[in-house]
Amino acid sequence: MNSVKSFIKKEIVLSVSFILAALSCLFVRPDSLYIDYIDFRTLSILLALMLTMAGFQQQDVFLQIGKKLVGRMNSIRGVSIILIALCFFSSMFITNDVALLTFVPFSIITLSISGHRDLFIDVIVLETVAANLGSMLTPLGNPQNLYLYSLSGMSLTEFIMLMLPYSIAAGILLLVFAFFMVKPEPAALQEDSDFSGSKKRNMMIAMYILAFMMSLLVVVRVLPYQAGLLAVLLLVLIFDRGILKKPDYSLLFTFVFLFIFIGNIKRIPFLSDILKELVKLNEVGISILLSQFISNVPAAILCSGFTTDIPKLIVGTNLGGLGTLIASMASLISFKQYCSTEKADTKKYLTVFTVINIIFLIAMAGVLLLNSFL
Repeated sequence: MNSVKSFIKKEIVLSVSFILAALSCLFVRPDSLYIDYIDFRTLSILLALMLTMAGFQQQDVFLQIGKKLVGRMNSIRGVSIILIALCFFSSMFITNDVALLTFVPFSIITLSISGHRDLFIDVIVLETVAANLGSMLTPLGNPQNLYLYSLSGMSLTEFIMLMLPYSIAAGILLLVFAFFMVKPEPAALQEDSDFSGSKKRNMMIAMYILAFMMSLLVVVRVLPYQAGLLAVLLLVLIFDRGILKKPDYSLLFTFVFLFIFIGNIKRIPFLSDILKELVKLNEVGISILLSQFISNVPAAILCSGFTTDIPKLIVGTNLGGLGTLIASMASLISFKQYCSTEKADTKKYLTVFTVINIIFLIAMAGVLLLNSFL
C-alpha cells in the first residue's frame, strides 16, 4: 500500500490521467476506434528525442559546454547570466526538462565554489523561467509543442515566427532581471578542461548527433516517423543499449491515457459540446488557466480535442507554463534540486518563484495583446 502511495505521489500526472482514461472507458466501451485516438507520430518523435538527449547527457556534452563558458567569466553577475542563458538557449533544442536537469545541479556547484550560496534561489528561479520560455520557440523545446506542432500542420518556420516575439521579449526581460538581481562581484572560477575526448566518447557523441539529425528530419516531415524511430532504436541497440533505461516512459503513458480520455469525451455529445464551447470562448486564456492546475502538457492535449485553432493553443500552453509550480512540470525539477541543498528555504523559494513567474506572465500577456493589435 505504501509503495502505491509513493508511486502516485511521484507520478501524480500519470496517475490522474490513468484514472480519467479508466473512468471514460466506463461510458465509451473499448472498441476498434480507440486506436485512432493515439497520435503515434508524436509519441515516436518524443521517444527518439528522449533517447537522444539521454545519450548526450551521459556523454556530458551540455555540461562541458557550460563549464567552458562559465570558466571565462570573472564576475558572479557574468556567471549567473551565462547559467541563465544556457537554460534559455539550450532548452530550444534539448527540451526544458533536460536543460534544467543538466544546468541546475551545475549552477548549485558553481555558486557554492564561488561563495555565493545566497544566489541559489534567484539564479535557479530565473533558470527555470528561462528554460520554460526558451523552450517555447521550437517544436523540440517541450512535449506540448511537439504534439501541437504535429497536429497543426504548420511548417517549422511558421511555428518559430509565431513564438519569436515572445522569445525575444522573454530574453530581454531575463537579462534585465539577472542584471538587477545579481551584483557584479568578483568570481574566481577556472575553466574546467577535464573532458576526455577519447575515441569511444567521440564515436558515441557522433552517433547521438546522427540520431538527433534523424529526429529533426522527422519533425520537419522529411522522414516518416516510423523510419526515424526505427533508425534511432537501431543505433541505440547496437552502440549504447543501456540508454534504453533512461527516458521518462511515464510521460509517454501520460500522453496515451490523455489521448484515450479526450477521444472518449469527444464521443459523449453532452460533454463534448460543453467543452467545445468553453474552449472556443478564448483558446489562449483557457489554456493558460488550465495549465495552472493540471500543467501545460495535459492542458494542450485536452484543449486540442475541442478546437481547430491550434496556433492559439501553442501560444496559450507555452505562456501557461508560467505561474504556479505545476504549470510546467519541468519547474518541479529545479525545485527538487534546490530542496536537496543544505539549509534550503522552500517558503522563500516558492515566494520568489511565484512573484517572478507572475511578472513574466503579465509581461508575456502584454506581448500577446500587442500582437493582437498588429
